[in-house]
Parts: sequence; C-alpha cells; structure tokens
Amino acid sequence: MKITSKMKFIIFFLGISTFCFSQKFSFIYEAKYKLNLENPDYVISEIMILDLKNNTSIFRDSQDKKSDSVKLNNGNGRYKMGVENHFYVKKNLAQKRIEKLITYLGTDYFLPIEEILDWKITSEQKIIGKYKSQKAETNYGGRNWIAWFTTELPFGDGPYIFNGLPGLIISIQDSNNEYSFNLIEVKNGGNIFDVRKKAIKIDWNKYETLAKSYFNDPYDINTKLAMGKTVTFTSPNGITMDISVKTKEMQKSILQKNNPIELNHKINY
Repeated sequence: MKITSKMKFIIFFLGISTFCFSQKFSFIYEAKYKLNLENPDYVISEIMILDLKNNTSIFRDSQDKKSDSVKLNNGNGRYKMGVENHFYVKKNLAQKRIEKLITYLGTDYFLPIEEILDWKITSEQKIIGKYKSQKAETNYGGRNWIAWFTTELPFGDGPYIFNGLPGLIISIQDSNNEYSFNLIEVKNGGNIFDVRKKAIKIDWNKYETLAKSYFNDPYDINTKLAMGKTVTFTSPNGITMDISVKTKEMQKSILQKNNPIELNHKINY
C-alpha cells in the first residue's frame, strides 16, 4: 500500500501525541487577580503550576506544591486561612472529573466542579511567546473568559479548572480583567505527586457554610486560642508571619476582598 503525504502526517502526529502523553510535564503560569475592587490597582501575583501526566493533572500555586512535598516526606504543610481564593484543582480528563481542593483547619475538602465549559473557538490567531495560538471564549463562574490555546502543545488542559480545547491553554483572562493566567515556562519531567487524596466531599452550600464559619471566627479563637494572643500563618507569597488576633479587622479584610473567581458563588456575609 502506498503511503500518502496525508497518511505520513497522521502517523507523525500520532507518534508525537503518544510521546507527549506518555511523559510528565509541568506548565508554569503567572496568575494575577484583583480581590479588592475598591482598590483596583492592587493586583496579587502568584506563580502557579500545572503538573500533567497522561490524562490527569494537578493545578496548585508554587507554595502549595512545596507544602505537598513536605507532607510527602511526613512533614507538616503550611496553614492557610479561610476557604476562599484556593486555586488547587485536580483533573481527570479521561473521566471528565474536575475537583477543587480546599484545606481548612487542617482538613481537606474536595468540591466537584460540574459547570460545563461551552467553548466557542474563533478564527483569530496570534503568536504568544514562541507559540502560534488561537482564540476561544467561554463562560464559567459568572464570568466571560477569553482564552488562547496552542496545538503545538497537544494537551487539552489549562490553568485552574479550564480544559477541553484542542491544545494547551497558554493564556486566559476574564472580560473584566480581574483574573488572568499566563504561561511563562514549560518543564519536561515534572512531578505530579498527590498527597491530598483523603478529602471530604462538599457542595457549594457546604462551601458557603465553611466560609461563613471562618468569617464569624477567623482565627478559630473559640476552640483553640485565647483573645489577645497571636497566630502564625503563611501568606500567599510564602512569607510566614505572626499576627494579632483581631477578629473585626479580619472580617473587614474579608469583606473588602470579596471578589471570588466564581462570581456566581459570591458569599453575602
């Protein structure tokens, strides 16, 4: 049988795809977001990592990955405050299962993401970094999102919960420019270790209950601390600090930063 040029291309593409999906990759993103809309010039910037192997991935900020590494070696991970603004996501693309992981007071919870991403792929293209990319749009969490994906990285995944395009999402932001994720580095042979396997399943109603519990007692002082003491926690940029227990001030801060990525699940405290 004569092999045509089209058949050669298909064989080549399948070979590349098989190689890619049999490897481990880490995709490094810079995430920027605005929590306090009263001060729109204040932008939080974090490095987040998408670790991918075959059809499973974990998306987490760099400090969470370091914390998981410590837990992997029987150490203690970092203590995160509250339940909002957690970007830890597990995906099983083959089973179309997406779970948002939340750690609160030492307990891990997983929140299934069941909202369907209905992508509209446009014909618009541009070069982002060294990748030829194409534009797509969708709605999620009460926001409109504009994404750019590349088939040069043949993975139907992306940052946070986003997935389902013909290539890796290398840039995505909401139409209000309040949240954005941009690829800054690709590493071959990344580590996808998972230490948060034992988690309690919750829904959005339970999520709201946990958030309000934190708002009413931000430092868990009724069960663990006495008023006037200090607690130690790790900020999003990895800096450890001692802070005084001042519930009213913390509640004010929570109210000021109430601009979640899932606007349709914004909590009215």
